[in-house]
Amino acid sequence: MERSNPVYPPVEERGTPRVGKGSACVDQEQRLLYRSILLAVDCSDHSSRGVTEAVALAGLAGARVTGIHVYAARLHDMRFRQMESGLPARYREQEMLEQQRDIHNELIARGLTLIADSYLDQAARACREASVPFAPCTAEGKNYRELLNETNSGRYDLLVIGAQGLGAVPGSSLGTVCERVVRRAAIDTLVIKDPKRRLAEGPIVVAIDGSDHSYGGLTTALALAQSWGTRLHVVAAYDPYFHYVAFNRISRVLSEKASRTFRFKEQERLHEEIIDAGLAKIYQSHLRIARSIAAERAVPIETLLLDGKAHAAIEKHVHAVRPSLLVIGKLGIHADPDLDIGGNAERLLRNVECGVLLSQRSHRPRIDTVAAVTTTWTAEAERRMERVPEFARKMARMAILQYAQERGHTVVTGNIVDEATALFCSGHVRKAAEAGKGPRDAGPGNEDPGADTHP
Repeated sequence: MERSNPVYPPVEERGTPRVGKGSACVDQEQRLLYRSILLAVDCSDHSSRGVTEAVALAGLAGARVTGIHVYAARLHDMRFRQMESGLPARYREQEMLEQQRDIHNELIARGLTLIADSYLDQAARACREASVPFAPCTAEGKNYRELLNETNSGRYDLLVIGAQGLGAVPGSSLGTVCERVVRRAAIDTLVIKDPKRRLAEGPIVVAIDGSDHSYGGLTTALALAQSWGTRLHVVAAYDPYFHYVAFNRISRVLSEKASRTFRFKEQERLHEEIIDAGLAKIYQSHLRIARSIAAERAVPIETLLLDGKAHAAIEKHVHAVRPSLLVIGKLGIHADPDLDIGGNAERLLRNVECGVLLSQRSHRPRIDTVAAVTTTWTAEAERRMERVPEFARKMARMAILQYAQERGHTVVTGNIVDEATALFCSGHVRKAAEAGKGPRDAGPGNEDPGADTHP
């Protein structure tokens, strides 16, 4: 696809694309941005802002925009039939009633189509002025269902939709159509929540929890921040307070005998001394991994570890920073296969006032990047690895790290080395690793003469 002209002029101004970047950097940004955008339009304030943002995003990577409007002709026709009994008597006479039906059918058939075309013309003009390819799309039926059919058709990698439509009421933060579509959409979804603010103004806030979706959102946010020249905040939130509440409640119901069996006091002390610190370390490691990913792309970021209920802590930070965009994984680290949207994502989508990008892109950081900040090896495991031939050691080490990470281990023991080498490594590597077992591997000079240590 040919690249279109940028939407904003190439001047050094906050919120506009930077200039002077190498071609490799530009190519990388384009790969991380969107190439086919579906835009829901209905001429509401949120929709109009969505048009502006879709055009801006398309201009960053030569993307194509498809505008869609869904109208419900059959619903209007049904309502008219239901209201016929309430018409004045003169309109209920057969000749007059048939005439009214014909007029109404004509108005519905042509009128709603004309309205839909008018909505799409607005988006078409904006794209034409920015030299962005545009295609119109109309559908008749239940609005959320038809919008989802197009969204999940496999032709798009981003949906842009207003949080509210023409039927918005004061006090509402999320319309029913938006909510239904967001839950079921299979692609990244940008929800426009502030119709008066450009996303490129920044800053951007990204929330990560160690899931592939959150890291996928981070890579998109890095590309946007570099293109727009905006600040990027990366936050991770952990909850060290929950167990205090839980233990307090448990202490009220456990009998003295049950408390001794459960070793309640020891368990409580374990949480206070180990688990709280361990949770902080886990989420701090997510931020360190984020810094490594950002450094690879030469994008400066600010990181912050938050404590408290995840959605509440992130929401508080968003209110303090006032970003133009919040990027979060649609599903979190603890999601099960049947979940449509994570609890934290759902709460934040409802409660924050800025735009929200729900990421479904997956990015798995390199094994060595993750291992550098999360994984340690026991002395026994390191001795086993010394027995692996040097030419195969790096490959074996990476396979073992992958095996450990997939199973949630952050300490590689001798047993894990055995399990991983049995599963992944070739025969001679496995034999060499196994040669490190037993009391004879305590020091040099005690090698097993029967071990195959050569290729």
